[in-house]
Amino acid sequence: MSKKWSRWLLAIIVAALGVMQMMPVDRTNPRVESDVGAPPEVSAILHQACYDCHSHETRWPWYGKVAPSSWLLAHHVKKGRGDLNFSQWPVMDQEALEHAFHDIEEQLEKGKMPLRSYRWIHPEARLTEAQRAVLLQWARSSL
Repeated sequence: MSKKWSRWLLAIIVAALGVMQMMPVDRTNPRVESDVGAPPEVSAILHQACYDCHSHETRWPWYGKVAPSSWLLAHHVKKGRGDLNFSQWPVMDQEALEHAFHDIEEQLEKGKMPLRSYRWIHPEARLTEAQRAVLLQWARSSL
């Protein structure tokens, strides 16, 4: 590839990245309607490993303001809040709560939560076996 084409390609990439930054991304944290009301040990683990995606208390990091990572992060938070939202916990009916506890239990047993990509960037979200056991006990005893 000639030097001239390399410069054009670089200019196009830089321009595309610049345009991507102008695309709006929803990074809002709606009002917290309520809290889970879990025991302090459980609540601490949930805040540490779950609340960024599963509550209205998301901590939006610097890379959440840079496209295309901002798009991925906003998508994960939107999906996480849609699946399970600790900021709306007691607002749910009994059937929804039971489903939520079953889902928490299943995700913990399979090791699917927190997401691997989240744990990679946030080592504090890597649950120890003891923490996982605390959350499983809470979910099972709440059913």
